[in-house]
Amino acid sequence: MKQKACGAVLIIILFLALDQALKIWVKTNMMLHDSIEITPWFYIFFTENPGMAFGIEVLSKPVLTLFRIIAAGFIALYLHTIIKKDYHFGYIVCISLIFVGAIGNIFDSIFYGVLFDHSVGQIATFMPPGGGYETWLHGKVVDMLYFPLINAVLPEWIPFWGGEEFVFFRPIFNLADSFICVGVCILFIFFHNTLSKSLSKQEKGTEEEKDDTEETV
Repeated sequence: MKQKACGAVLIIILFLALDQALKIWVKTNMMLHDSIEITPWFYIFFTENPGMAFGIEVLSKPVLTLFRIIAAGFIALYLHTIIKKDYHFGYIVCISLIFVGAIGNIFDSIFYGVLFDHSVGQIATFMPPGGGYETWLHGKVVDMLYFPLINAVLPEWIPFWGGEEFVFFRPIFNLADSFICVGVCILFIFFHNTLSKSLSKQEKGTEEEKDDTEETV
């Protein structure tokens, strides 16, 4: 169990460091919407996400950040539980990846508005004398990984969209997002039975606690 705990901590530290190192490099070397072509289908394209996935803004920024912190807290608690119960290490790795992805984006939301000035028309400065571009909990998440695997113009004969540009894959994301996606995909492909049993045990344990409380009352 101790080895699995150390492995989970190592994964979290290493992957969080990679996520933040790339974000800080992009933030301090590129202006907003700058692009670096790595290959014709892979670009480092600097953008900032003010809201949830794909830039959707449903909640106010502080509320969204607090929601993310609470969600990460539940993931951390679950990770501690499965390590304590000596689950398969592969399953622990998946939950660790999801957790590190969550806290990677939380770090941006909490600190980046204070640590950096804005990137519009300039390269941001770390710890600027005049202060950051926002206050605590109002930072924007840095995204940069862009994979336009297909970039073409649709044929004119296609109704409604004929002649328009078609790009696949259009979303721009970061390493933290990819950690979450990889963790979730591996979880459902290789550990779906373990996940189902784990959630069933959690639900059963909650019901037993409720029954014990009612009996005590």
